[in-house]
Amino acid sequence: MAKNESCCSTQLIDGDGSFNDAGIEHFIKEVKLAECGLSYAVVSIMGPQSSGKSTLLNNLFNTNFREMDAFKGRSQTTKGIWMAKCAGIEPCTLVMDLEGTDGRERGEDDTAFEKQSALFALAVSDIVLINMWCHDIGREQAANKPLLKTVFQVMMRLFSPRKTTLMFVIRDKTRTPLENLEPVLREDIQKIWDSVPKPEAHKETPLSEFFNVEVVALSSFEEKEDQFKEQVANLRQRFFHSIAPGGLAGDRRGVVPASGFSFSAQQIWKVIKENKDLDLPAHKVMVATVRCEEIANEKYAGFSASETWSVLEEAVQSGPVSGFGKKLNSVLYTFLSEYDAEATYFDEGVRSAKRKQLEDKLLQLAQPAYQTMLGHLRSGTLEQFKEAFEKALSAGEGFSVAAHNCTESFMAKFDERAADAVVELANWDSSKVRDKLHRDIDAHVASVRAAKLAELTSSYEAKLNEALSAPIEVLLDGANNETWPAIRKLLQRETASAVSGLSSALSGFDMDEQTKDKMLTSLEDYARGVVETKTREEAARVLIRMKDRFSTLFSHDSDSMPRVWTGKEDIRAITKTARSASLKLLSVMAAIRLDDAPDNIETTLTSALVDTKSNAAVTDRSITSYDPLASSTWEQVPSSKTLITPVQCKSLWRQFRAETEYSVTQAISAQEANKRNNNWLPPPWAIVALLILGFNEFMTLLRNPLYLFVIFVGFLVIKALWVQLDIAGEFRNGALPGLLSLSTKILPTVMNLMRKLAEEGQAPANNNPQRNTAMASKSYYQNGSSSSDTSSIASSGLTSSGTGTVYNSPTKED
Repeated sequence: MAKNESCCSTQLIDGDGSFNDAGIEHFIKEVKLAECGLSYAVVSIMGPQSSGKSTLLNNLFNTNFREMDAFKGRSQTTKGIWMAKCAGIEPCTLVMDLEGTDGRERGEDDTAFEKQSALFALAVSDIVLINMWCHDIGREQAANKPLLKTVFQVMMRLFSPRKTTLMFVIRDKTRTPLENLEPVLREDIQKIWDSVPKPEAHKETPLSEFFNVEVVALSSFEEKEDQFKEQVANLRQRFFHSIAPGGLAGDRRGVVPASGFSFSAQQIWKVIKENKDLDLPAHKVMVATVRCEEIANEKYAGFSASETWSVLEEAVQSGPVSGFGKKLNSVLYTFLSEYDAEATYFDEGVRSAKRKQLEDKLLQLAQPAYQTMLGHLRSGTLEQFKEAFEKALSAGEGFSVAAHNCTESFMAKFDERAADAVVELANWDSSKVRDKLHRDIDAHVASVRAAKLAELTSSYEAKLNEALSAPIEVLLDGANNETWPAIRKLLQRETASAVSGLSSALSGFDMDEQTKDKMLTSLEDYARGVVETKTREEAARVLIRMKDRFSTLFSHDSDSMPRVWTGKEDIRAITKTARSASLKLLSVMAAIRLDDAPDNIETTLTSALVDTKSNAAVTDRSITSYDPLASSTWEQVPSSKTLITPVQCKSLWRQFRAETEYSVTQAISAQEANKRNNNWLPPPWAIVALLILGFNEFMTLLRNPLYLFVIFVGFLVIKALWVQLDIAGEFRNGALPGLLSLSTKILPTVMNLMRKLAEEGQAPANNNPQRNTAMASKSYYQNGSSSSDTSSIASSGLTSSGTGTVYNSPTKED
């Protein structure tokens, strides 16, 4: 195989009929044939062996095909089919040098390769040079006759043959003018055409339908080389712009684009080798299909590896990309335009179908990025909507108005941003993402609405709780006949205020009346629930409140001052009053009375627990009678409104009486002790006896006042020690503890008393003795009675019980 820079000649098919795939691919890259589109021509030459075909091509097209060495004898030079690029001719022209016919190397009967190569040349060539000797013209058995028959026979195997220019090159022209030779040659050609069997469809088809016949004559290369070269140079000019209108191949048809030439030639030779009829239109479609698919795959791979696409795809993964649609469109258009440019000369139907497939594949590759972009737009718009919606609500805008305005605004923004991301080539629908955004916005509005309504409801519930709880507790603490009417009035007032406020606040939510009424009813129910809950809490502490009320009324007078049991008080009446008040409290807390329904709870409790006769009947176990409290429900009161059942009331009353009994006993004891302390004079008979029996002693004292003074001083000292040592208090805990305590305090007390006397003696004598006596008496009174009776001592202190405190005399002062 011979090569040089200008023509790059290569063997296309070897002598054994093997197609050189690698060689043709390398050749096409070397000559850059793929860039030519349809602007190229193929010229082939056939003729008898050793007729100077290679020599003609080398001189005509500046190729370097191997030529026969005449000095070594006449033999086969070209084997198979060779191809080269014509140097210096525009447009790009490829020339094929076919193996000569009628060669002894293949033998007389081996004409298969001749026919195959001839058919191949006719299928791929625009111009076919037929090299023939001048002296063969006019002969019946000349070498050109079998060649022409071969050409016309194989032509019939093409279902739709392309228009080919047959240029007969008459070699070694003699003196006979060309004008005389050409008619004879054309006549011979017509006879051969007429004699070749034809398909039914082409029986009447003229030769000119398939061939343009040209005839040229050249002088002998060996004898007239200069003239030969001059004639060849003139002939060369005819190959410039050969495919232009009016050129040698100006009316050619069925041209395969240059980028598909290699595949087309390979497939044509494969069909020819398999001895099948060559359907050129179907072959053209097949070539277009394969080549367009190759181009499409190349563009798809190029798009996938494109840096622009990779950067865009990576950028959209991290966030929205401004101008996404335009950028993606630009990349897609670039590769589709490249496909169009490379596939423009192939069959239009195939080209369009493959372009559609390429477009679909590219869009399928790019669609995830588009969906990601829409996802970013949706999430970003949703977040911006949330912020704007929250700001609008914070600014005091109505909920429904804010929701509507923000929704319209941000849906419009999404549409605008989605339009910026639209890919013109794709008919992608963003409505699903838009609908998803709308659903997300609606869901967020619904959640915020629910939260705001819950917050609003909770706010008014908290206000109701604050407005009702403390007042109800106060009202129940001072339970009386007006307690429940006051509670109902309070509930009605606060509920009306809260319902009015909530109704006004709900006007901004644009809700239906049914839902609004339901919420307002729920708030009213909540208010009733607060009252009921609070009353149940207070009912659970009813015993404590009963004891507190009893203690307050029993231990304090009408001026709320601590009561001093002097002996003049009617303890029975006070106790009954206090217990009645406590029973009143119990009856008030026994049931919830928000509906102003009448009941007989108080009457039942009074008759069963306070009435003397009823108490006697209850105490008498032997008498069986109906107990109105032996029930778990009250008459005319539903169980749901019952706070304390009759049985529980009876049990509480029993416990209440037991725990307050001690206070009453203490009061009685204190009253008796007070009476004893106030009655310090002896009986009259004792006074008379003392006057009679102590007359002498009394007179002695009168005669000697010193004794009287000593006795008086001694009395004062003893009284002072009594007060200072608190002897009565010391002996409250027992005799032995009292003696032990006094033994430790007697000496310090005496010393302290003497010191005070000494200090008073040194002070100016401006104190009135009567005033001192009065002060001593006051001190004596403040420290209680001097009686040594144990019950009197016990009553002089502060007595405490589980229900209250009984106050007697005031506390002592130093």
